[in-house]
Amino acid sequence: MPYVEENYDVVVVGAGHAGCEAALACARLGLETIVFTVSVESIALMPCNPNIGGSSKGHLVREIDALGGEMGKNIDKTFIQSKMLNVSKGPAVHSLRAQADKAEYSRTMRMTMENTDHLTIRQSEVSELIVEDGVVKGVKTFSGATYHSKAVVLCTGTYLKARCLYGEVINYTGPNGLQPANHLTDSLKANGVEMFRFKTGTPARIDKRSVDFSKMQEQKGDERVVPFSFTTNPEDVQIEQESCWLTYTNLKTHEIIKNNLDRSPIYAGVIEGTGPRYCPSIEDKVVRFADKERHQVFIEPEGKYTNEMYIGGMSSSLPEDVQYEMYHTVPGLENAKIVKNAYAIEYDCINPRQLNPTLEFKKIKGLFSGGQFNGSSGYEEAAGQGLVAGINAAMSVLGKEPLVLDRSESYIGVLIDDLVTKDNKEPYRMMTSRAEYRLLLRQDNADLRLSKKGYRVGLISKERYDWVIEKERLIQEEVERVEHVNIGANAKTQKVLEEHNSTPLKNGTTLAELIRRPELSYEDLAEIDPERPELKYDVIEQVNISIKYDGYIKRQMKQVKEFKKLENKKLPEHFDYEQVKSLRIEAKQKLNLYQPVSVGQASRISGVSPADISVLLVYLEQMYHNQKKEN
Repeated sequence: MPYVEENYDVVVVGAGHAGCEAALACARLGLETIVFTVSVESIALMPCNPNIGGSSKGHLVREIDALGGEMGKNIDKTFIQSKMLNVSKGPAVHSLRAQADKAEYSRTMRMTMENTDHLTIRQSEVSELIVEDGVVKGVKTFSGATYHSKAVVLCTGTYLKARCLYGEVINYTGPNGLQPANHLTDSLKANGVEMFRFKTGTPARIDKRSVDFSKMQEQKGDERVVPFSFTTNPEDVQIEQESCWLTYTNLKTHEIIKNNLDRSPIYAGVIEGTGPRYCPSIEDKVVRFADKERHQVFIEPEGKYTNEMYIGGMSSSLPEDVQYEMYHTVPGLENAKIVKNAYAIEYDCINPRQLNPTLEFKKIKGLFSGGQFNGSSGYEEAAGQGLVAGINAAMSVLGKEPLVLDRSESYIGVLIDDLVTKDNKEPYRMMTSRAEYRLLLRQDNADLRLSKKGYRVGLISKERYDWVIEKERLIQEEVERVEHVNIGANAKTQKVLEEHNSTPLKNGTTLAELIRRPELSYEDLAEIDPERPELKYDVIEQVNISIKYDGYIKRQMKQVKEFKKLENKKLPEHFDYEQVKSLRIEAKQKLNLYQPVSVGQASRISGVSPADISVLLVYLEQMYHNQKKEN
């Protein structure tokens, strides 16, 4: 019986947020790329919260954009509300978050993909990897078709052997009732891939017409919207925004949940998978935070042209009757009608320590992996990994140097490093606290940090690259100028200081010293700085931050310099650490298991102590001298 047989440069399995970025990156780099999805309706689907960004996740979206990805551009076209979070705190933790029109987000991303040269979209289930002598050669689909390729990127999300559960109800489906992918797991295991079983969940969706908003607090978007993408014209995103709403659970809600815990598949032991610690179900919250009398509940629109509302903060896998009972105790939801039940979803994913920092499997050449399949959670985490996996699949096909982002240069680097070097027993979620150098890794400077890398791989245009170089120059020149502008203690200066509740000057000072005062900024002092050049807002923002946080930034840059020393000390591939006699037994076992690429990566492996790192450094030095002698 004849079967379809085709050839491509790259095969991408899955078209969620990771798969879209991977496929677009490969196609835009000129490689013939095919992306498989169980349903074309699920391209860039948001099966859970209808938003992009948020604390630390906003950083990831900006970095994706700076590298040449699509997520930031797509949400700028399809958002219905936008807010900059944490503005009362320092710039390191400012994070953009936008409510999406869920259907429009998916439709717009699909349109982008459908109109990208070199990209083919195919609705079909991939059931088997073709691997020969440790090298991936393509995939087979459930229909029997063969697709030969030079690289494969796996972005299966939550679809592998997925099942959705609430109460006693178990549906063997993917998210949103979509078809699961039941066959690829066996092929992965047959090729020696170690699998985990994780779970996540989502709240119910309710009918807007059944909600009493008068009992809730209205949450409006920012007056002036800041776009996600560095390429979006800020004027294009000043739209009339939709509102979100805040309400709270109460003791009655908690009592209903506690009384029915034995009917939850999580607590009844029906669910095998491990859930995300930092995105718990309402059952988990009530059990873990028993002293809390209430929890926040956000009622968020799913889009402009639907009455579906998302109940943020109340994901659950309790039975249908209990869901009605508990939601009806929440102020404003007393008569809420459920459109879709809340549910938990279990799925297969990999142990990510099998991956290199390039997201290529250590033991299968040409096979890359991104997204929730790597044991992470969240759309933004998925998209960041998908982009890096796609870029590196393309680099491997083109015979070019891979893109490896380290912890000191990006949140994406922190995310990937954590996944590939730490024991991840639960879905990984990005947080600002995970980034040691977060004052340098701000969302506002993502273009300055990463656009050159995006240009090197070929996803950033020459025009955009030139602007980043020019922006760097303008910032540097203006910072230097401001450091040398002397300000006298005259009446005009004192008037400006008084207007901003700042202490009057007794003696002259520099403009930079005034900017460093917490209550003042670069823009506040324009009146006493007549030589000030006309600069764009994003340049002004960088000048202000550079001056205000100068001491802290210099200190972190010093720390990064030390960090880079260890990162640059490379370790040999497939090395047997049993040879290093002075290492502790646990360190030998862990190093043999993880096979780190550098001393820096080795230092972050649980079970490898600072003393072990000292031993390694001495051993490397001896090895280097011995090689020199031989040569």
